[in-house]
Amino acid sequence: MENISKDTIERASGGDIGAFEEIYRVSSYFVYNVALRIVNNASDAEDITQDVFMKIYKSLGRFRFKSSFKTWVYRITVNTAINTYKSVSKESKHRGNYDIALKTQPADDEAKERVERKEKEELLKSLLDKLSIKQRSCIVLREIEGLSYEEISRVLGININTVRSRLKRARLALLAYGKEVVGYEL
Repeated sequence: MENISKDTIERASGGDIGAFEEIYRVSSYFVYNVALRIVNNASDAEDITQDVFMKIYKSLGRFRFKSSFKTWVYRITVNTAINTYKSVSKESKHRGNYDIALKTQPADDEAKERVERKEKEELLKSLLDKLSIKQRSCIVLREIEGLSYEEISRVLGININTVRSRLKRARLALLAYGKEVVGYEL
């Protein structure tokens, strides 16, 4: 995302579709991954990604470079993901098993690696599911996306002490859950 120049952003805000496509090409994978980690559902993450880019397209003209473009996109992505999670949380729990069943593939030479990756992904998903949406957002931004406390504070629009508090509570919850239920020492 750092590769997106101010000129590209300004051209896109002026209606240059090619410039907007460049923004999409550079940042769509990033947006999808953040959304996926927050909602833990591939289908919802795809929908969120599309919603985020519609919001970016509609509001790009109001972006004033007061924060970094990446921080602005994080904020839109996290807020959209949280809103989606809240509106479909009950439905998504049931749909998760359906998504997994649809993705089942016949075994091949790399089956063991895929199974191990899938197990790790499922463990991560089950751990993240134990957190509140606010704690999950902080953990995803800090531990998976690597944002600093200050960046998380700006992205979520909360006090830095709130970030610290949510991260501490989330880590304690993850440790307790990992030891107690999964038997996995984090």
